[in-house]
Amino acid sequence: MEVETRLRHISTHPPARYAPGSGAMPLPAPASLRGKVAIVTGGSRGIGREVCLALARQGCDVVVAAKSATPQKTLPGTIHTVAAEIEAVGASTGARALAVVCDLRDAHACEACVVAAMKRFGRVDILVNNASALWWHAIEDTPVKKYDLINAINARGAFVMAKHCVPLMKKNGWGRVISMGPPLPKHFKQLKNKTAYYVSKCGMSMVALGVAAEGDGVVLGNALWPATVVESLASENFALGERRTWRKASILADCVLQLCSDDVTNGRTLIDDVYLLERGARDEDLKKYRCDPNVEPPRLLAEAEELSDDGGTNGDWDVRRGRVKALREDRARSKL
Repeated sequence: MEVETRLRHISTHPPARYAPGSGAMPLPAPASLRGKVAIVTGGSRGIGREVCLALARQGCDVVVAAKSATPQKTLPGTIHTVAAEIEAVGASTGARALAVVCDLRDAHACEACVVAAMKRFGRVDILVNNASALWWHAIEDTPVKKYDLINAINARGAFVMAKHCVPLMKKNGWGRVISMGPPLPKHFKQLKNKTAYYVSKCGMSMVALGVAAEGDGVVLGNALWPATVVESLASENFALGERRTWRKASILADCVLQLCSDDVTNGRTLIDDVYLLERGARDEDLKKYRCDPNVEPPRLLAEAEELSDDGGTNGDWDVRRGRVKALREDRARSKL
């Protein structure tokens, strides 16, 4: 069954662990980040761009770190276009931008990015490990070069960026490291046809958890994962259902702002909507994140993380993706 068909028929009733917000404590307004400096990897488009702009609206100076420096027909947006948007926001909030070409596979480029941030702004306070590569295929269908690639970008890239940022945050006496990574698997069945991906993405999550363990109480680390498919170029290119079944990237950006205002949450792997509800949001507040105001997106990604006692996932989905040029073949092999 195709992804679109599954998304149309999957239950939209949240699982038991999805606790609706009581509304007793309203969602706190995000704190001012004026004087803070953030580095956002993969900041040239999609979720990364949304995070960059959200931080800028709070007055944060933002380093837009990504590979895309020149426009391409198939890849809208560059580090320079996002930097220009940040500067426009900064006209009223004081936020400044720095565009840095950074290939996360290159440890020297990662270090140079942090050095550039220090040279321009004199500090680093927030690291959002957002950039990542997708590969949803079985072990036997995963070339070693592909395994090396996604791990170099996802787990290793996040680690190298944290390695250079965390000491600066400790020196400041305040810091946040947020990795866009999933909860660690609770059962081996979750790894089916996504082993290489989970190794790399859980590596990103573990970088954040490691920061939490080593942050001396002043640098907090958390992983953040969407409950639903989120609007992005990857969602479009890999045909992850219809846009009306997605949420906007702003839900993740708002979670980042809350984590920058939250002095308690540390060492956790968070699901975006659950975290916002914990912070005081109401179910009604989550409707603004719908791509289609009339459709409640199925919590497909969250369900894949939530297991029954026998190891079966509530979502019970098997989607093959990773090669845009082979999309038709991948879709034909998907079972949902």
